[in-house]
Amino acid sequence: MTLTRRRLLTAALATGVAVPLGSGWPAAAQAAARLTLPAPTGPHPVDTVPLHLIDRARHREMMVSVWYPARNVGRFPVTPWLTAAPLRELLASADIDIDVAAPLTAGHEGAPALVGTGRRPVVVFSHGAGGHRSETTIVVQELASHGYVVVTVDHPDDSYSEFPDGRLTVPDDDVSVTPWDHAHDILFVLDRIEDLAAGLGVMIDPRRIGMYGWSKGATATALVMNSDRRVLAGLSLDGPMQSVPFATEIDRPFMLLTAEFTRTTEDSGVAEFWPLLHGWRREIHAEGGLHGAYCDHQWLLPQLAAITGMSDEDLADWIGTLAPARAVRIQQAYPLAFFDLHLRHQRQPLLDGPSRAFPEMRFVS
Repeated sequence: MTLTRRRLLTAALATGVAVPLGSGWPAAAQAAARLTLPAPTGPHPVDTVPLHLIDRARHREMMVSVWYPARNVGRFPVTPWLTAAPLRELLASADIDIDVAAPLTAGHEGAPALVGTGRRPVVVFSHGAGGHRSETTIVVQELASHGYVVVTVDHPDDSYSEFPDGRLTVPDDDVSVTPWDHAHDILFVLDRIEDLAAGLGVMIDPRRIGMYGWSKGATATALVMNSDRRVLAGLSLDGPMQSVPFATEIDRPFMLLTAEFTRTTEDSGVAEFWPLLHGWRREIHAEGGLHGAYCDHQWLLPQLAAITGMSDEDLADWIGTLAPARAVRIQQAYPLAFFDLHLRHQRQPLLDGPSRAFPEMRFVS
């Protein structure tokens, strides 16, 4: 069997090995173009604040971002998806030789929090192998625009990140970073989450915490739920669900949004993981979607392809046949519905069965 770039990427993500995102992308020396992100659909403007945390017990320092609904954002600067230095490193690692500017997010840095509406539910995000905390910004800003506080975490030695003093960090191939390392980073953040939010003037409800992750971060989500009952609901965005030790039983809601890693995928841990779910559970599969169907890659890669002159055939090898605009709607609708159901206790017909609005999404019995 020919090992295509897509299969190589899928295998690497399953095992936590970093592979250049754009191997085989044509080089192009063009003037800088700014990529774009779709706007969130919620009623609230969004603020985001980067924070530098140090876990002295584990000798790890990490960057996190706190996203929350804001007010009076007009005079506050908009935050880029990635700052310039880590973006350059990310593109260089993928052999993408073009001059592009990171997309601007919906987050305005430094805006005051929206107050007077009670304590807010919290969702924490863990990224994939060799990724970064911004890789599901479409989902993050959608949740924040609907009233959630979202905390995204860069995992040391496994992310493209920049510290306040200008130090740049990139994934280190010589350091083994497992889903358990991601999970322990999240547990460290959970212990400080109330103080972090209070310092930003945000009132959170520590009794309503959810978590989601993409790829390796999805596996970490299950491991965090095994370790900490503060997390009431977990969402996997195409997680391989592979770890040593493996996850144990979970009695709280858990949903799998699958593309490459399903219960029938060879060398996937999803089939072994599914019987461990003893609470509310769903597997919903995106037809035509590949591994990046649930993250910003599905929207950004076609823009890079247009700039570099990549063929439609080669682009399809990366993003499959799921149209980017449809992927965005899926990313905005399904995570929001899941957390609204389990953290806000609002009925969500979208999660009861197939929807005419989303014919691509198949409920796996």
